[in-house]
Amino acid sequence: MKELDWQRLVYGLESGDCTPFLGAGMCSGILPTGRELSLEWAARVRYPFDDRTSLPEVMDFAAIDAGDPVFVKQQVLERLDGCGVPDFDDPGEPHALLARFPLAVYITTNYDRFMSQALTKRGKHPKSVICPWYLNSADIAARVDDDLRPYKEEPVVFHLHGSADEARSLVISRSDYVSFLINLSKDYAADGRKLVPVAIRPWLTDRPLLFIGYSLQDWTFNVLFQGLRQTLSEVHLRRHVSVQLPPPDLPPRRRRQAQKYLTEYFDRWKITIYWGTVNDFCAELRLRMGWG
Repeated sequence: MKELDWQRLVYGLESGDCTPFLGAGMCSGILPTGRELSLEWAARVRYPFDDRTSLPEVMDFAAIDAGDPVFVKQQVLERLDGCGVPDFDDPGEPHALLARFPLAVYITTNYDRFMSQALTKRGKHPKSVICPWYLNSADIAARVDDDLRPYKEEPVVFHLHGSADEARSLVISRSDYVSFLINLSKDYAADGRKLVPVAIRPWLTDRPLLFIGYSLQDWTFNVLFQGLRQTLSEVHLRRHVSVQLPPPDLPPRRRRQAQKYLTEYFDRWKITIYWGTVNDFCAELRLRMGWG
């Protein structure tokens, strides 16, 4: 990232003019990665295909094999619940670091409660909201909170891909991703949109986004990014930042070529890439904030 990109990001975080998008890399070392979870489930259900590292594909097979996708999701949540929680007293912990900023909305594609817990630890009063993509129209209408108002002391944590509080809400299988995107596209085209609360839409469309914890090769990031492009057309108006791991398993020269291509590709959509781990990014951000 260039110095101007850092200046713009720090200003946005300090002033509340930024919306973080939290991915699985935020929980590195605490929760299993998508790859690890995929391999576990592939062995558990005797997944017959060669690629056992694609979690959406493996979970699709597991849901069909079990005959009950919600039961499978409940088992996934039990696995994750047994992993513990981050140390929110650690100033370098990613959720704790983001909780220090005066931000009113946090978007997460993770199922855990870590962001809300970190905000509570800072003396704030977060409200967790789950995207109701999995409900029928009548149930969605009943869930709409017209009084929802995000504030920096009462921030909204919007679980775009579901939450541990409701197993049905998890977007985890290929079928879930397809249904989620179809429903979100239909919802955006409708007059009375319900899936993304009216109160938080400006934080998606009018503010810079900070994607943190995703990989450019990650299925979730690609589905999320393409979905935003198609359903939230205003998203391209601001300059955004994405924290990304370098392409893996490549010799140095090919890695540099890959990074150059990907940097230029996402720059077309006004996304600046920070190449490094979440911890690397958080360490540099703390340094620039003077937080030691």
